[in-house]
Amino acid sequence: MVELYLQYEYWVAVVQLVLAMLGMGAGLQAADFQKVVRQPKAVSLGLMMQLIIVPLIAFGFINYTNLPPGMVIGIAIIAAIPGGAVSNIFTFLARGNVPLSISITALTSLACLATTPVILNFLIADFMPDNFSMPAMQVAIEIGLCLLVPLLVGMGFLRKYPEYAEQFSTFCVRGSLVGITVIVLGSLGAGRINFSTASAMDLSLLCLFILSLTIAGIFMTKTFGLSKADNTAIEMEVVVRNINLGFLIKVSLFPLIAGQANPLADMVLLSLLLYGGWQLIMGFAFVMWRRK
Repeated sequence: MVELYLQYEYWVAVVQLVLAMLGMGAGLQAADFQKVVRQPKAVSLGLMMQLIIVPLIAFGFINYTNLPPGMVIGIAIIAAIPGGAVSNIFTFLARGNVPLSISITALTSLACLATTPVILNFLIADFMPDNFSMPAMQVAIEIGLCLLVPLLVGMGFLRKYPEYAEQFSTFCVRGSLVGITVIVLGSLGAGRINFSTASAMDLSLLCLFILSLTIAGIFMTKTFGLSKADNTAIEMEVVVRNINLGFLIKVSLFPLIAGQANPLADMVLLSLLLYGGWQLIMGFAFVMWRRK
């Protein structure tokens, strides 16, 4: 079963993203996005959090802690990538502003084509290979085929079959959550999360990093006097990152060479997987808190 999962891991992630966006699209209308355009303050704050505040928090952890190089690179990648479609799912479940969440995800995903190499160079210039290039085509395909197209299809389903839209949305979102569970269990079963390679202090600092993002998201949004739904969307965007894109960047930085071990690359992968698991825990905690 583990070998089967590893063989089709990418497609599990693709199906999970597509189901998420179909489900959310089936609950949205064009008018929902028009409200976001008429109130640009929330979008501007979301972009500022993603492109400035998060990298600055990562800068603090990288420069003022004694983390191993692999975890430093992992944190830098996490800070350089945008929020993912999973953040849209959690925003939906937490009754946040889903159009705002999707708008921030789409804008930061497009911006990352230019900003990710800049942020990585700012945070970890000494670790960056000279030939590094952003996997721009893969990112563009992910944004188009896995985020925007299924979102539009879902919205079209709502317009064409409004009486079935709620059941369709529920089915798709639940299917997406099953996909997330498969990804987590598959990674654990494949032995890719090996805690023995990192000390308890290093793991604690990584957890502290995500808690810092969570706290920053909560307090920054409250400062600007946004609605509860807008706050929820921005908080989710800050905490829940596009770890799938992080994996692509990790492969670009450290191409896999058959028969050659790479402890540095393994530590980067461990950091991304740990963050991916921990952000799911924090995301569900946010959902329970906001739904109350």
